[in-house]
Amino acid sequence: MIYHLVEYFKEIGIDIPGQGLFNYLSFRAIAAFTTALLISIFAGKRIIRWIQKKQIGEDIRDLGLEGQMQKKGTPTMGGIIIFLAIIVPVLLFGDLTNIYNILLIVSTVWFFLVGFADDYIKVFRKNKEGLSEKAKLVAQAAMGLAIGIAVCFSDQIVVREEVDAEETVAIALADSVSVQSAAAAAPVVKHDVIKSTKTTIPFVKSHEFDYKWLSPFKGTFGWYCKWAIYVLMIVIVITACSNGVNLTDGMDGLATGSSAIVGVVLGIFAWLSGNIVNAEYLNIMYIPGSGEIAVYMSAFVGALIGFLWYNSFPAQVFMGDTGSLMLGGVIGVCAILIRKELLLPILCGIFFVESLSVLMQRFYFKYTKKKYGEGRRVFKMAPLHHHYQKEGIPALITKPLKAMPEAKIVGRFWIIGMILAVVTIALLKVR
Repeated sequence: MIYHLVEYFKEIGIDIPGQGLFNYLSFRAIAAFTTALLISIFAGKRIIRWIQKKQIGEDIRDLGLEGQMQKKGTPTMGGIIIFLAIIVPVLLFGDLTNIYNILLIVSTVWFFLVGFADDYIKVFRKNKEGLSEKAKLVAQAAMGLAIGIAVCFSDQIVVREEVDAEETVAIALADSVSVQSAAAAAPVVKHDVIKSTKTTIPFVKSHEFDYKWLSPFKGTFGWYCKWAIYVLMIVIVITACSNGVNLTDGMDGLATGSSAIVGVVLGIFAWLSGNIVNAEYLNIMYIPGSGEIAVYMSAFVGALIGFLWYNSFPAQVFMGDTGSLMLGGVIGVCAILIRKELLLPILCGIFFVESLSVLMQRFYFKYTKKKYGEGRRVFKMAPLHHHYQKEGIPALITKPLKAMPEAKIVGRFWIIGMILAVVTIALLKVR
């Protein structure tokens, strides 16, 4: 709103000192990050007190994990803090006419409401199951479908596949202006913007993969088929990301810190994809308008770092499904919009492996129960982070035999997440 207010003042000829700063994504991203951080820390304290007053505490099942029962009664639904800390800065400093911001805001609200409904049923209706798995999957898939339709039909979601930045740099040097300003002013694009089903993939020369390659048909029917495949992929990615973060949220600060690391990388990718010079240098798709996502992800990261102030071990508040479903949904939507969804198995390796561990545990248990009459386990406990927290029990994978402290598990997962983040960024130059 401040951004649009400044733009309005410029239109009517009112000159306010410093208003030119709002033209720069860097300034608005820093402002969004700082505001989100402050909201999380200062408003978060009040919200935690309110949650405690309402006696909204976590109901813990005794799974035999060290220190587990000490968490009983810890305030939950802290995702409300994260939600406010993301939305408020974006409304203040984001371009609310930008299609990418609109889609991210809508998806954030949607996944927040789904998670809130799940926690509400658990906490207030005393139903430990919350929303059924089917209901959550339907809600996640519905938003994925909505995003897919928007990507298919919105005239504002386009890409420019090849960019020539020589004239841009020449103008910047000659006129002593910033490269970004020159890029905005100079007509240097070789090709017109197009609707495309192309996305980014590592280890290939052009860094591009087109979903139409998966279509068995050509011609008009093939055109419809490639977009159907793309939309299906969007639904799968968003649903998987939302559930992946939800499964990872089982230790103090684990999902929060891991999501913040992913958010930083996605913000960098958005910045690069939305800048004509950077897109040319890295030989990646230039996505007009996607730079605004960097402002959104700055608020995202600021909100999580602020929330980590209270969520780090020992946690004073849990995000609950209100936060975890929302964070995963935002990560999935963001990756789709900047055409980096195929990098998620690497970037979101923590979430990917956590989800995989649950699937392996379930299928192997059912298979062995049907075959031997007794269910057997792959891990001592799933999701994977609990495997390291559980004392040795019969399983295919038993190491470590002794339980590890929760804080150490979380710290090591963060380190792995950082390594994966660096690898993901480095892949932009690996062909």
